[in-house]
Amino acid sequence: MNRILLLEDDLSLIDGLSYSLKKQGFELDIARTIKEANNIWVDGKYDLLILDLSLPDGSGFEVCQKVREISNVPIIFFTASDEEINIVKGLDIGGDDYITKPFKLGVLISRINALLRRATNFRTSDTEIKSNGIKVLLLQGQVYKDGQLLDLTTAEYRLLCLLMQNPNIILSKEKILDKLWDGEGNYVDDNTLAVYVRRLRMKIENNPSNPQMLVTVRFMGYKWNV
Repeated sequence: MNRILLLEDDLSLIDGLSYSLKKQGFELDIARTIKEANNIWVDGKYDLLILDLSLPDGSGFEVCQKVREISNVPIIFFTASDEEINIVKGLDIGGDDYITKPFKLGVLISRINALLRRATNFRTSDTEIKSNGIKVLLLQGQVYKDGQLLDLTTAEYRLLCLLMQNPNIILSKEKILDKLWDGEGNYVDDNTLAVYVRRLRMKIENNPSNPQMLVTVRFMGYKWNV
């Protein structure tokens, strides 16, 4: 049984989600403040986190940043705002998905199940990928370039893994978005993906302005060269 931590202060939403998620077979713990979430969160205890952005004592971003220091547990953000700046920030600091209130329960359940499936597949796949001096340790969620640990955001890390697991194959922008955000990432457009590609190149390429590993195939998508 998968265990979820919900950080939310809206009592009516808590009641509805508690009933629905438990009916779906999930175990659920509730935190209504940042302090409560920090006190009860333990690495390995939860399979997924759902974090609201607007709490009485801060933002779910704070919890996400703290969790990402030691864990790659899937994280979904709740928000009443669909402003792009918050969406990009949430993904950049390590969020895996983002859902705007009000939302349909079925959509939330689908996204939760998709993230849990992806996390399971990740754990059962090969534990290491190597190419062009880049080494990815999948179990640890770490990336090394020529032996030096790289500081990647979760979105950059997922993008790199997807490309390296499909060497010399052109991946369309649509396919990348579907794979990374499970086909529900309507808020992630081509421009946002281009930002992630540019930032990733800055960290892995010797000459980011003339990339040799993560290349753009004009009008088609991106490819990892080996």
